[in-house]
Amino acid sequence: MSIVYLNGEYMPMSEAKISPMDRGFLFGDGIYEVIPSYDGKLVGFAPHIERMEQGLNAIDIELGYSIETWRDISETLMSKNDGANLGIYLHVSRGPDTRRFHAYPEHVTPTVYAFSFEIAPEPKANKATVKQYVVSSTQDMRWQRCNIKSTALLGNVMHFQQGYKAGNSEIILFNANNEITEGSTSNVYIVKDGVAITPLLDHQVLPGITRLVLLDILRKEGTIKVEERVVTMDEARNADEVWLTSSSKEIVPVVELDGEPVGDGQVGDVWEKAQALYSAGKYDY
Repeated sequence: MSIVYLNGEYMPMSEAKISPMDRGFLFGDGIYEVIPSYDGKLVGFAPHIERMEQGLNAIDIELGYSIETWRDISETLMSKNDGANLGIYLHVSRGPDTRRFHAYPEHVTPTVYAFSFEIAPEPKANKATVKQYVVSSTQDMRWQRCNIKSTALLGNVMHFQQGYKAGNSEIILFNANNEITEGSTSNVYIVKDGVAITPLLDHQVLPGITRLVLLDILRKEGTIKVEERVVTMDEARNADEVWLTSSSKEIVPVVELDGEPVGDGQVGDVWEKAQALYSAGKYDY
């Protein structure tokens, strides 16, 4: 039976309860993170917690958990739950109020919930065995603060469902200027003439941790040139490679976009090298 953390206690998931007046339930008023681990080793732990703190600050939730507290919770969940490969889900809502009222209440205690779940084995840099994604695209209709990792994910869910219903693995989003923002559950890279290019961070884009770590690794290693800039859908459709990055998937090669092959329709050599470099360096973060 899965053991979870709720407000300072560990318990079976079936025993975890929150108030129906919790603002996370009523408004999606909260912040979350998902941190992958392989064989007991967490990936990108420090930048994940830093992003969580930035999100909590952005919506004025005062919690006061240190990075050491979050690490202890994460490692305890890993030890209490079986599985070599686990995702650690961390969730903070503003907490329960006595009434449903839009303004932030004062003197309420945040709800802190965390659990682990099995994830796929650690990805390998092997073109023959990697999972290949077929994706579609659509205009981004979400809110204008996508840089905050809010638990209010209905916009992302609706976009993902649009792609899923059409038989696609993910959906790439673009704004009114035909510029790529991100995927519904991922960040986006394209590759052209050996250069890996990803959209700039702004209010339209979640600052993904895998995106961050991959950029840093590639810049330090130096053999794959990287750029952060505006990327259009026309560029994606004419790219040699397209990748999606997320904590649970790492770097996923896209072989088909909107019914047309990406490049030659095969997993690219640049992806294979980038995944190998990421695998070798990701535990340093």
